[in-house]
Amino acid sequence: MGNARVLIFVDESNVVSSVRAVGRKLDWLGLRDFLTRADQGRQLIEMVIYAGLPPPMAEWQSEREKKHKFLHWLRSHGFLVVAKDGSPGDGRHYKANVDVLMAIDAVELSVEMRPDVVVLVTGDADFAHLALQLRRRGIRVEVASTAQMLGSGLKSAANEVVDLGLLFETFELMNAANQ
Repeated sequence: MGNARVLIFVDESNVVSSVRAVGRKLDWLGLRDFLTRADQGRQLIEMVIYAGLPPPMAEWQSEREKKHKFLHWLRSHGFLVVAKDGSPGDGRHYKANVDVLMAIDAVELSVEMRPDVVVLVTGDADFAHLALQLRRRGIRVEVASTAQMLGSGLKSAANEVVDLGLLFETFELMNAANQ
């Protein structure tokens, strides 16, 4: 599909848990280049990353600052970042569901930017309806995930599934302290 214009939407928590499950660090630039497939004549319009932030509370301040630094790094490397404040969950976890933001933006930006291909970087089966909506608009939908994280409803809703497993194997190993 030469000269295809590509728009990528990333569910950050989903892809980070996928790569951590195989003990690797996520190479964001490598992921972007792999999904764009510029060697096949494809052109990246935008890569939008949806990230949840730790809650704006004193006990989460240190993690929030780390996450803000990470999001700044992403922005400074050309990624479009959409962040949402999370709310406290159980224990040391927090919940910041960005699925609705990602789905709305995927439809709106696809209408405005007119991509040939939309890549959904998530295995969350909740995005199956989004994939079908985009396909109804004549947009090719690729879902990028690992086999273990890919919901069957999403798999069948996409034109193509891109297995990230082999790519993740090329990424740097995590230190035992970072896991």
